[in-house]
Parts: sequence; structure tokens; C-alpha cells
Amino acid sequence: MAIDVPAAERPDFNEGWLYFVGNATTVIRYGGFSILTDPAFLHAGEHVHLGHGAYARREIEPACQISELPPLDLVILSHHHGDHFDDVAARELDKSLPIVTNDHAVRLLSEQGFPHGYALNTWESQEVTKGDARLRVTSMPAKHAPDHVAGLLPPVMGSMLNFYHADEHRFRLYISGDTLLHERLHDIGRFYPDIDLALIHAGGTTLLGTVVTMTGQQVVRCVEIIGPRTAVPIHYNDFSVFQSGLDDLKQAAETSSVDTEFHYVSHGDQYRFRSPR
Repeated sequence: MAIDVPAAERPDFNEGWLYFVGNATTVIRYGGFSILTDPAFLHAGEHVHLGHGAYARREIEPACQISELPPLDLVILSHHHGDHFDDVAARELDKSLPIVTNDHAVRLLSEQGFPHGYALNTWESQEVTKGDARLRVTSMPAKHAPDHVAGLLPPVMGSMLNFYHADEHRFRLYISGDTLLHERLHDIGRFYPDIDLALIHAGGTTLLGTVVTMTGQQVVRCVEIIGPRTAVPIHYNDFSVFQSGLDDLKQAAETSSVDTEFHYVSHGDQYRFRSPR
């Protein structure tokens, strides 16, 4: 069943924008849809519990708070973890918002009073309609940790967002989620060519001595595999557990022969993009 959200204006399919709040939290505006990703709004200096006795301190203040967000149509949540859906989000987000995520997160969201969670398994899709605009969110494979510590972290998904004006495909956006390099990334590039924009989680997050998100060099390799037209690295410096920042990534990108254009955003930056179709 499609999620139907009220249409209040004529959608713009020629141009969209991305607003970087911080960490993996962004606002995506395209085709009449306003989408919030991985909402985390704790202030700098506050701590999140990551499980198994591990904590992380937020180092960078988010660019805005929930009260300053524009009206939203839905949330896309890669996984339910302290640095991706925090106590502020649980307390202040509109409980009626649809949240597209995985089954593990839907169960936890329900306990927090969010009844409209839509769970996807890998390669499953959820349709969202808004007047003549249509969005298909498909769960992409992601691997948050090496096999020997996989059980210590919640399951995670990437997302592919395909935007349509009626039946006309207009834009394709990939969000990696917290993932390492893994073999199924090749399936993403094979099944979903012509990715217009990719938001890639970086940071080299290190928990209990194990790296559980991509380093800068690994991000570039991921981009080489999936081949988006433009890549925007996010999730790179907000928490004390991050060990590989933008400098590592920029250095790796300079030596890559990939045709992708890398665009770098800081907190509060708004990146405008255009549809090539």
C-alpha cells in the first residue's frame, strides 16, 4: 500500500536541494517531497549510548533543531542507533510522520510512540504519492560491521529513492546508510545504473577497536563501484568515534579516476541539484 501525503503545491522536478544538518541528518527537497534522513539533534558536548557500554560524544552542533525544520512528508531511517535516531528525535518529531526503515527499527519506533513505521527488507520498496508526484523508496544492502562483531550493532539499510512525475522517471538518489565495503555494492550499481546523486556515510567510525563505517578511502572505492553522477559525503565528523574525516576522503578522491563529481558540504550548507532528465 502506498503512503499518500497531501499535495499543497505544484512540484518542481527540474531542481531540488539538500540541506545538511549534520551527521547523517539531511533534509531533501525534490519533486514536491520534503524528506528527513536519520534525525539526530543532540547538542555538541552531549553523549549518545551506542550499546554494550560504548558512548560517543557529539563534537559538532547540528545546523538546526527540529522546531526549525520545514514541513516534512516522511523520514527515511537507515537504522535505529543513538547517533541516527536520538532522544531529541524521539521526543520532538511529529509522531504521525511516516518513517521508512527496517523491521528492527519499526519495532523500537513503535515503543517510542511512532505508529507509522514501514519496514523494508533488502530490495523491497515502499511507494509514496503526493498528487502527481511519486516516490519509490527501495531498501539497499548494507553491512554495518565485520561478521565477528555484527551482532553488536543494529541492522542497517541503504536506500534508493526514485522520483517520478506520474510515470516519468525524473531523479535517482542513493543513500548508503552506515555501511562498510561489501560485495553486494556491486549489485546496486548493476541493478540501479544512472544514479544522479549519492549521499555516502563516511567517518571511519570505530567502536570497540573495530571500524564499522567506511573510511575516506573506502568511500571513494564505494563511489567507484556504484558510479553516481555526483557524490556528497556526510556522517564524517560529528561524533568522537569518527576516525577518518573529509581530509582523508578528499585525498583519496584526488587520486581516483572515477567520473563522479564529489561535492563537499559543511553543517548548514544547502546544495542545489538539477535533474538531468
